[in-house]
Amino acid sequence: MRKLAQSVLSYSRKHDLLRAGDRVGVAVSGGADSVSLLRLMLETRDDVGLVLSVVHLNHLLRGGESDLDEAFVCELAETHHLELISRRCDVKQQAAENNMSLEAAARQLRYKFFREILERNACSKIATAHTLNDQAETVLLKLARGAGTRGIAGIWPKVAVSHRPSAVSQDQQLADKRPPTTGSIVRPLLSIRRSELREYLAALGQGWREDSSNRDLRHTRNRIRHGILPRFERHVNPSIREALAEVAEIARSEEEYWTQEVEQLLPQIWQNESLHYEKLKALPLALQRRLVRAAAESVDLNLDFRHVKEILGLGPNAFVSLQDSRTAVRCGDFIRFDESTNTSSGYTYVLQVPGSVQVREAAFSVRAELVTAPREHRDLLDCQFVHGELIVRNWHAGERFWAAHTKEPKKIKELLQDRHITGEEKKSWTVIAVGAEIVWIRGFGVRRDFRAKNGGGILIRESES
Repeated sequence: MRKLAQSVLSYSRKHDLLRAGDRVGVAVSGGADSVSLLRLMLETRDDVGLVLSVVHLNHLLRGGESDLDEAFVCELAETHHLELISRRCDVKQQAAENNMSLEAAARQLRYKFFREILERNACSKIATAHTLNDQAETVLLKLARGAGTRGIAGIWPKVAVSHRPSAVSQDQQLADKRPPTTGSIVRPLLSIRRSELREYLAALGQGWREDSSNRDLRHTRNRIRHGILPRFERHVNPSIREALAEVAEIARSEEEYWTQEVEQLLPQIWQNESLHYEKLKALPLALQRRLVRAAAESVDLNLDFRHVKEILGLGPNAFVSLQDSRTAVRCGDFIRFDESTNTSSGYTYVLQVPGSVQVREAAFSVRAELVTAPREHRDLLDCQFVHGELIVRNWHAGERFWAAHTKEPKKIKELLQDRHITGEEKKSWTVIAVGAEIVWIRGFGVRRDFRAKNGGGILIRESES
């Protein structure tokens, strides 16, 4: 076994990338890096015990040149008696339809293809040819864009992809209580320089395809690859690529540690899709930032540093506009991520007990008073559920409420639709919350399981202004 193959094998064992019996799809574009990966995997497969196949995606970006790449990869697979799994995708169309760069669209389609291969169990792992050079370029690019440790962790040696077999129907998937199958995308060449791979191919007499777009300086990564990093290497640090790869390794270890910490703390801070502001602010700033980001990601919202900073600085009854017309709204001691596209109708008031509030946005008043005489009333709230202030506000998208006439909690949106409440009136409809819980809705009374049952409690009344 050649020295380079031994290095790849050692790296794979260190990071647990490959195991005996793995069915590995080697992603081959036809370029020198991916062809080297295939030849190195062929050289090490018997030592590890692997079953190999070739995976190729034709991006249709360079016309006849792309077709020649595909033909080259097909011939390579045939030469080594390997199964070829291939597809053609129109990257330009994907980029135009989704307002993305060609590079981002190509990556999206590529990883969608990999995931589908894993889902249908054609392979248990996909190996890609990311090198030490790619790692250094990625870290430098992330640093230039202001990334934190998650960004400068760069390219991970191994990424798990959880799925259920696509041959199983959706109903079967929902009924299946077993944990999903986990495939992986692995990068066995992350410790190898690109120049070493070309020397390896030359020694084998193995050809490859050159992608002309790799020299196109309109792409940011190419400017880093051909201009910035070589200057760093000449004038700052001859081992700049190795140094940046070490930065990524340090950052990955940091991320692994912080991920465990966040997983333990998040349930204490993030409950009922609301962040407890006071508990959050009592923690160190590093944890605050990570918990805000993790909470947002749990509702499919990605935040940049500016947004995280603005959320942590929210004053009482204030909101911050985020991406996709979403907002972070602070109501009392809680912060919610609101999906409402209309923030003009948003409002918040504090209701004292006893006391009253005039809700100008909804043109009515609401009053709360303590009642001690035995009585049963749909607007009588059990005092045991009131811990803190009563907050009068408009409802937020995704919130649920258990009305007296329903067998179980329903989305507030659906309750209002059932009563034909629409338009601006619907958007500004009033609720009362205690912390993250909606305890009362105008026209529906107190939540079914929060009502006082033994007489006495907080009576909530509404009246037209």
